Amino acid sequence: MSRQEIEEKVREFLIEDLEIDEDKIKDDAKLKDDMGIDSLDFVDIVVIVEKKFGFKIKPEEMQNVITLKDFCDYIEKKLG
Repeated sequence: MSRQEIEEKVREFLIEDLEIDEDKIKDDAKLKDDMGIDSLDFVDIVVIVEKKFGFKIKPEEMQNVITLKDFCDYIEKKLG
């Protein structure tokens, strides 16, 4: 899967499933501070990522994931 496809899928579920305003979805946007993603949203994200990308997120691997770019980098690395 290409980086562009990853970014499109992530963008799609952020808008459709988590109802995040499209204007807030930028590479350098912080997931918690800028996009308002809270711990309950992260539970949904774990389920969505497993369904759309086919792997489970390990919480300890998400410690350094701050921005949307970090999140897409993480997915790209896992799909490696």
